[in-house]
Amino acid sequence: MRALISVSDKTGVVEFARELVSLGWELLSTSGTMKMLKEAGLPVTSVSDVTGFPEICDGRVKTLHPKIHGALLARRDLPDHMRQLEENGIGTIDLVCVNLYPFRETVAKPDVTMEDAIEHIDIGGPSMVRSAAKNWESVTIVVNPEDYAVVLAELRRDGHTSRETRLQLSAKAYTHTAEYDMAIASWMRPQAGLPEKLFLEYDICQPLRYGENPHQEAKFYKTLKKAPYSLATAEKLNGKELSYNNIQDANAALNIVREFTDKPFAVGLKHMNPCGAGVGETIAEAWTKAYEGDKTSIFGGIVAFNREVDLETAQMLKPIFLEIVMAPSFAPDALELLCTKKNLRVLKVDMGVEVKEQMSCVSVNGGLLVQNQDLSICPLSLDQCVTETKPTEEQMRDLEFTWKMVKHVKSNAIAVGCGGMLLGVGAGQMNRVGSARIALEQAIGGEGGLASPATATLGTLRGGTVNEVNGGVERSETAGLPEPPSLVLASDAFFPFDDCVTLAAEYGVKAIVQPGGSIRDEDSIKKCNELGIAMLFTGERHFKH
Repeated sequence: MRALISVSDKTGVVEFARELVSLGWELLSTSGTMKMLKEAGLPVTSVSDVTGFPEICDGRVKTLHPKIHGALLARRDLPDHMRQLEENGIGTIDLVCVNLYPFRETVAKPDVTMEDAIEHIDIGGPSMVRSAAKNWESVTIVVNPEDYAVVLAELRRDGHTSRETRLQLSAKAYTHTAEYDMAIASWMRPQAGLPEKLFLEYDICQPLRYGENPHQEAKFYKTLKKAPYSLATAEKLNGKELSYNNIQDANAALNIVREFTDKPFAVGLKHMNPCGAGVGETIAEAWTKAYEGDKTSIFGGIVAFNREVDLETAQMLKPIFLEIVMAPSFAPDALELLCTKKNLRVLKVDMGVEVKEQMSCVSVNGGLLVQNQDLSICPLSLDQCVTETKPTEEQMRDLEFTWKMVKHVKSNAIAVGCGGMLLGVGAGQMNRVGSARIALEQAIGGEGGLASPATATLGTLRGGTVNEVNGGVERSETAGLPEPPSLVLASDAFFPFDDCVTLAAEYGVKAIVQPGGSIRDEDSIKKCNELGIAMLFTGERHFKH
């Protein structure tokens, strides 16, 4: 029995080869692998000695020879094939251990040259892999060091690998060469000025019980590269497996969390829209604000934090029906408490990875839409103010907060907040004033809104009484208490008319942030000036369909 070993990834190859020798196998090899095996004291024959032909062209040609490929491709069950091998002095090769030059890693270097990239395109390796994989009925092909143990176990037990194992290894081998060719083509096409082709490469992460609805089949795939804020690499510490809708919602929550790094932040989410969010000096304070913003909608929702969940926060979470709680870490006593709810998914998510540009894909009938993820968020400054009234420092902080939040609300999107707390969300309406009305009514009269019964959190925000009057609001001073914080409003896209400004004023909004860019921007600016509202234009839109 002969094995040909020639690998780029030399992990565990010496140990693998040593075990083959102990089982009576003859080793063939080339170049660097042969040198390593000889240095390890293993008997190994050069491929050049087998072919009777030296390596030429700086090693570009060494295994492309009938004495190699005939030895791999000849069918052992066909007498004519075996006769031809014997007539030509060719012995069979029964196992091939080959993996390929690191092309992907080579072209990932910022200073890579065309010459260097071309030299890292393997020719003989893929040819041997394909030949062995084609003849899997007789030849064992190993391209991944992770499979060494399985192969050796079967050889020790049976003296040969099983048919099932050889078929699986053949499929893995063709996957290996397909990924390799895809990497080369992806790099070469733009170098040659050819039209772009999109190659997608994902590994199965897990099959799902069903998709958005029970009659839809679904699976979860992951990228080969580690991505930040990713569910694909999250560690499940408790609870059931994630569903399709869980993954969609949890991913949306993580995209919001990564906007907030400076202070403790918490967000609650339902149907890929935030239903409560808050920043605080502690993670418990942030969660209190998020929960008080909309106690009703968070029922059965997703919660995410940007800091470790402590016991105080866990104690507040435990009585609420939630699907998922995510954080970069959990204090041991907090985790123990949360794990008493057996169905609650508790996920530890890596939030320390740098966020880099990623591709976002959406399938459409007969096609695929691809864009870069919307990682931009325009910082706010007084220079962006287009009105006579200027926002206060407190209003600027709240504008920054709501601007980050509205970016993650389905368009048409309006977010209303104050005191580092999301109070109202208008999502997915067919007209912007409709979204504004929903958000403002929730902010003023909804659970957690400024006109709702006092809570510990909102009592500190309010400072005075708030009463609804004819669809709007009126405020009255409470003796000895300061003026309540004013509402701010953020819009994901421009106002086409001044109706949103008019409506916002009726609900007590004192500052607005929006992209601007409408041909009727002046109407909105004029209305703000009439009503004493500050307004900022960012020049940056955040549609989210």
